[in-house]
Amino acid sequence: MRRLFECIDHTTLNATDSEASVEAFCREILHSPLKVAAVCVYPRFVAVARRVLDGSGIRVASVAGAFPHGQLPLHLKVEEVKYAVAQGADEVDIVVSRGALLCGEDNLVRDEVAAMKEACGTRHLKAILETGELTTTDLVKRAAALAIAGGADFIKTSTGKIATGATPEAAETMLTAIAEHRRMTGRTVGFKAAGGIRTPDQAMGYARMAQRIMGDGYLHPSTFRIGASSLTAALAQQL
Repeated sequence: MRRLFECIDHTTLNATDSEASVEAFCREILHSPLKVAAVCVYPRFVAVARRVLDGSGIRVASVAGAFPHGQLPLHLKVEEVKYAVAQGADEVDIVVSRGALLCGEDNLVRDEVAAMKEACGTRHLKAILETGELTTTDLVKRAAALAIAGGADFIKTSTGKIATGATPEAAETMLTAIAEHRRMTGRTVGFKAAGGIRTPDQAMGYARMAQRIMGDGYLHPSTFRIGASSLTAALAQQL
């Protein structure tokens, strides 16, 4: 359970977020006896999170790339990624172009991820597939493979902004794609489950699945994350 807590991306992505609320959110987790992997915020609040969390070992993550829908021209997505990095983000969570994927424009999907990864520089890029909008296992598998080919450091299930978030079926498909990529290339890509994960039992289900497919060493913040808001408090209470 403690290891799982250390893999949490503690997240606030609300329309009502403000500098004051984000500062309070960061200070609350900063004073917890247990340390999460990262705090995830909108780009405009990265500097606030950076200031509060600096020196704590907790990473600052930012959504970008026209989150959550991805419906902007690529150059604007890239500029938002660059802005988040310039503000102090250690990690950037972007969304893949699901419309392009559904139209069979695989090269566009891969190339957009690659462009945003380049904009990240040495910072980690997490590519969100939004699996709730991908209606078949084949689509999830293709999206995972394209995001990995584009250089994503992590692939992530969901934005948490639609009715269907993470599901075991999508997670298994994504983790299997990660395992196949590691067998072929030797490169290990991270996995993040997010969207609707509210209980410790749900989170443990994803952790056990990742462990089964990828091995014990995979359950580490460098390769495994759970996106959470209410889960953080529930897990802390159990611990």
